[in-house]
Amino acid sequence: QVQLVESGGGLVQAGDSLRLSCAASGLTFSSRAMGWFRQAPGKEREFVAAISRMGGRTEYVDSVKGRFTISRDNAKTTVYLQMNSLKPEDTAVYYCAAGTLFTNTRLTSTYDYWGHGTQVTVSS
Repeated sequence: QVQLVESGGGLVQAGDSLRLSCAASGLTFSSRAMGWFRQAPGKEREFVAAISRMGGRTEYVDSVKGRFTISRDNAKTTVYLQMNSLKPEDTAVYYCAAGTLFTNTRLTSTYDYWGHGTQVTVSS
């Protein structure tokens, strides 16, 4: 079955960096657009970043542009989210998701499979 397993979360201070990883199995990874979403307590899940199947196209929510970078390694069936200059408002559970086409990437309904999430907490 399809599995998406996130890792790399933790507790850091404002200004620090983290790299999240999402290891995928049970699907043809290179045929999947991938996305990262996050959900803070009491808030809806929100789009963070997405990457096309071969990695040639990326998209970000405005609040993370210039600080976060999404990338992928199709040989390792893994997608990454490098997060720099973290802020307290980045605190959330971060989820990776697998979709099909690199369209409507900001919508949760675009994605077929989801991981269970990894907690990121940024202290001020």
